[in-house]
Amino acid sequence: MIRKILSPFLHVCLVLTLMAGWGSVWAADEAPDAFVKRISSETLDAVRTDKSIKAGDVNKIMQLVDSKLMQHVNFRRMTALATGPGWRKATPEQQDRLQEEFKLLLIRTYSGALTQINDQIIEVKPLRGATDDKNLVVQTEVKGKGEPIQLDYRLEKTPGEGAGWKIFDLNVMGIWLVENYRSQFSKEINAGGMDGLIKSLSDRNKSNAKKA
Repeated sequence: MIRKILSPFLHVCLVLTLMAGWGSVWAADEAPDAFVKRISSETLDAVRTDKSIKAGDVNKIMQLVDSKLMQHVNFRRMTALATGPGWRKATPEQQDRLQEEFKLLLIRTYSGALTQINDQIIEVKPLRGATDDKNLVVQTEVKGKGEPIQLDYRLEKTPGEGAGWKIFDLNVMGIWLVENYRSQFSKEINAGGMDGLIKSLSDRNKSNAKKA
């Protein structure tokens, strides 16, 4: 599991991405690197000043993610990519259940990392490639005590209503979130099908809830 691969400080990086977008208004013509820099600063400020979040209030975290984040992340695409070929074979109901359980897993697994946010800053590296690319990666470094931490965002530009950049994957120290979970999900699907994967995620979420 990714929790076993990443150190506690790297968990902070993942949570920053999951919480990104608080109070943000995405302009359709906003440059991707400018967008990442802005939401990163807003997120760090918000977490530092929210005592409930700092205390690890999972319900508060989930409420904010639902109300502020999901419109800025293509979580359906993230879940589909993590699931692999099995996603296309799943029923709409299974897809919805899997997406919800995956979201809960990420939030509950890493919510405790928010208590570790102190004086970290995020530096956005110069953008590689045209800013109008439909798919691109914005590279950043999280700097605090110790060595800088690599944190890269994979973005897509969406057209029409609500146009703007959306996150659908991230890389922490060379580990892409989608790729890491795809390996786990593939094993679960091979063993018990899509319902088996959903049950496995549900069981993990219930276990995490009891620990919380």
